[in-house]
Amino acid sequence: MVLAIVGLSDIIPFLVFGVFVFGVWSVLSVISQRNSRAQERLTRLSRPASLVDIDTQQSVSKEPRMQGMVDTAKALSKPLMPQTELEQSALKIRLANAGFRSDSAMAVYLGLRFASTLIFLVIGAAIFIPQYGIAFAGLKWVVALTGLGFYLPTIILWWLRRSRQLSIFLSLPDALDLLVVCVESGLGLDAAMRKVCDEMKVHAKIISEELALCNFQMQVGRPRREVLHDLGVRTGVDDVRSLAAILIQADRFGSSIAQALRVQSDSMRTRRRQLAEKAAKTAVQLIFPLVLFIFPGIFVVLVGPAAIKIMETLFK
Repeated sequence: MVLAIVGLSDIIPFLVFGVFVFGVWSVLSVISQRNSRAQERLTRLSRPASLVDIDTQQSVSKEPRMQGMVDTAKALSKPLMPQTELEQSALKIRLANAGFRSDSAMAVYLGLRFASTLIFLVIGAAIFIPQYGIAFAGLKWVVALTGLGFYLPTIILWWLRRSRQLSIFLSLPDALDLLVVCVESGLGLDAAMRKVCDEMKVHAKIISEELALCNFQMQVGRPRREVLHDLGVRTGVDDVRSLAAILIQADRFGSSIAQALRVQSDSMRTRRRQLAEKAAKTAVQLIFPLVLFIFPGIFVVLVGPAAIKIMETLFK
């Protein structure tokens, strides 16, 4: 069977037509949704509101504005949804480390991953199939683009998670020092955390949000041990986990929280000094690669022309 190679210019009208139809369908769906909502409002205003109508109106007002997109993402996430609870828990922890703590975060992430795979598959097929046909040369690029679309959300999630953890790691020493000062001055742990949130909400927004969430959870009645444990798991930073473990032990055994914070602050300073000393060894460790790989190339580039001139002069 001979496959005719279709040019890219022949596919562009079909793509434009598909985009036009999708845009018209979106506009008509939005208009129909607005009309249905207006009709519902007119119906409610034309008769007295019952308790059922009041509850329905409150529940509708609490729905997010992007509920349609969230529902679409949930529908698309079903093929990629982890089957076991352990995998789902690990994915939720990774999303929480990146700052996505809502209940629909996992479904939205998997839906975006599935949509990204389909989009890159269509792009690869539209670009390389008309150029190479259904052959290995074209299919390998289509598979490569599809794999890129499949792993692109994972890479973005890893980058967001890494940058967030780095921000927490860099701002934690200042927060811990301020927390030590507040506790040693006579404030309780809850009041000290609120003070840290108020003082650091401008230049350390992420750690302030995490501590503010801890304060809110303790105010609604959750045990302090669970709140601190969730803080360590939610951030994914080792220093925050060790801090949470020390505070949990101090709260369980009734020891001094100020002393525990002081010990943790000293250990963090020691660790950062060790990291700085380890980074200072980089200049010494670079000597061997420089001597073995870089200096010979520089020597050839600088001395090579002069050596050639000298050899030409001597042989004359």
